[in-house]
Amino acid sequence: MSMEIERKFLLDAEPGTVIEEQKLKVLSEQRIEQTYLAMDDLQELRVRRIVDQATGDVTFTHTFKLGSGLSREEIEYAISESIYEQLINAFGYVALTKNRITAEWNGNIIEIDIYDQIELTVLEVEFESEEAANAFAAPEWFGRDISSERQYSNKKVWRELQA
Repeated sequence: MSMEIERKFLLDAEPGTVIEEQKLKVLSEQRIEQTYLAMDDLQELRVRRIVDQATGDVTFTHTFKLGSGLSREEIEYAISESIYEQLINAFGYVALTKNRITAEWNGNIIEIDIYDQIELTVLEVEFESEEAANAFAAPEWFGRDISSERQYSNKKVWRELQA
């Protein structure tokens, strides 16, 4: 299993303005539909439909995550559209939908997720180690660090959509 080590921030500025003002180099823009198949406090199993906004290419993934907080173990692999459709249709859940902008800033890759169903924009930065994540000094424009605030986790937001 690979480790996902990331910090998350509550971006309170409009993403287009941030991209322009901070001179971010946009690498990709994606439309993501995400559905959880199983979850508890430490584990999650999800599927995604991802559309590349520039090319229209569609991919499907199946992901298992273990842990919580700053670093988690993660296994992710591609699945077929047929398997994706079977899984989401079996449960009838409402997908969490968002647009993701992946950009380069100061030698770092950042992801800006703009959610549809709730008023929320989150900026994420991934790191090679927990030491690097803890040592990272975020600029003020990133917003408040929400890395350890569970109410902003994708699975928590998704669970609220099912009510």
